[in-house]
Amino acid sequence: MRDAFHEDLDKISDQLVEMTHLAGSAMARATTALLDADINLAESVIEADKHLDDLREELDAMSVDLLARQQPVATDLRMVVTAMRMSADLERMGDLARHVAKVARLRFPESAVPADIRATILQMGQVAERIVAKAGQVIASKDVEAAKTLERDDDAMDDLHRQLFGKLVDGTWQHGTEAAVDITLVGRYYERFADHAVSVAHRVVYLVTGEWDLEARDHEEDEDSRPPA
Repeated sequence: MRDAFHEDLDKISDQLVEMTHLAGSAMARATTALLDADINLAESVIEADKHLDDLREELDAMSVDLLARQQPVATDLRMVVTAMRMSADLERMGDLARHVAKVARLRFPESAVPADIRATILQMGQVAERIVAKAGQVIASKDVEAAKTLERDDDAMDDLHRQLFGKLVDGTWQHGTEAAVDITLVGRYYERFADHAVSVAHRVVYLVTGEWDLEARDHEEDEDSRPPA
């Protein structure tokens, strides 16, 4: 019975890693669709988001079933409960990639990204891909030290977000209000994507150590207090 239980725990972990792959692929394709005004790619991102939603529902149902049947304790209990929280973060990351793709679709056949902003958006997309890939590795390895390094990637995303906002308010913006709104939203989507990846890393640290540090808790509370994107 316990062997079957731990097989189920492994399935949950594997499914979380698969969700990071899907979220990363979605954001990579959404970024390309945004920069290249690729309507077909944008539509594929939007449609594929349902698969990530379905995986979250499946994982949560499996977790609830394990709680009911096995009544796990200690680390096993943390694994099941934390997995449900991580699946919510990863599902939300997929939603944010979908939002980026929707901006691309909205402005088709034009690109929503002015030429002088393209490099920054491209870098934000690259950081997003890197941080979600690391999140998947951390889930698989349960490596606490690796989990803590995601903060640096999040700092890089925050720097890019500030650069983007600076270009909108420095008095040189010449692309109109509509483009400014698009870029403001897109920048926010990338920033939140990285924030959710960091939340996943914090949860892995809690899973392994049983401790939730104050900095991580403050990060979570800041995220919860923000209005939805």
